[in-house]
Amino acid sequence: MSVRARLQSLYFGESEQARRFRYGVIAFDIITLSTFILTATMPGQWWIIPLDLLLALALSLEFTARLYAEPDRRSHLLSFATLTDLVVIISLLLAAFIDNYAFLRVVRSLRVLRSYHVLRDLRSTSTWFRTYEDIIQRTVNLGVFIFVVTSAVYVTQNGINPGIKTYIDALYFTITTLTTTGFGDITLLGPGGRLLAVVVMVAGVSLFLRLLQAIFRPNKVRFECQDCGLLVHDADAVHCKHCGRVLHITTEGIG
Repeated sequence: MSVRARLQSLYFGESEQARRFRYGVIAFDIITLSTFILTATMPGQWWIIPLDLLLALALSLEFTARLYAEPDRRSHLLSFATLTDLVVIISLLLAAFIDNYAFLRVVRSLRVLRSYHVLRDLRSTSTWFRTYEDIIQRTVNLGVFIFVVTSAVYVTQNGINPGIKTYIDALYFTITTLTTTGFGDITLLGPGGRLLAVVVMVAGVSLFLRLLQAIFRPNKVRFECQDCGLLVHDADAVHCKHCGRVLHITTEGIG
């Protein structure tokens, strides 16, 4: 078997080995994100730049392997996930020279649980994931938003804002603004800072409310009605809410 065929079987195959490989990629993404968050709270450490370069090498190897395995490389290169990977790799390299670009590394988190193949594997192997898929996805979305905005706040305000000296200060401001608590002890300075605060308030509140709705509303199941195409129904639905057709939803004793 050629190297490309082997990589294709790992990235796109149906075997147990392929699934374990893709779960390993997820674990690598999570470890990478955790490292980004950790290093953001510990600026100035001598080992951060060598670690950035090591991560850039590892991500470059994974990026090259995935690109080599792709049947349609043109479409893959133009995809959002690929552009995200390129931004992350470049930002890791730039971080050795320009520290403020380090916050771009957090966009690596956008890849967690986003791959179609990963979601397919999780749906097929985990009853718990199928039941709470919407909640998991919206929680991930909220987490990504929080860390990206926190990083943006930190790198734009650190050094000019006496209220934001650490990453924790930036996280505190983001959370208080996101929840509309707004204690007022920290405010962003300058026109750019005020504009960023507006983005946090408008987009943040919207995401936060959606997450709350996903957590507290009754669980839904995905089942396409053959008449009207309605996809989401109550877990115990017998008829489609939209057209009244009798539904035959397969249940697993959960809900």
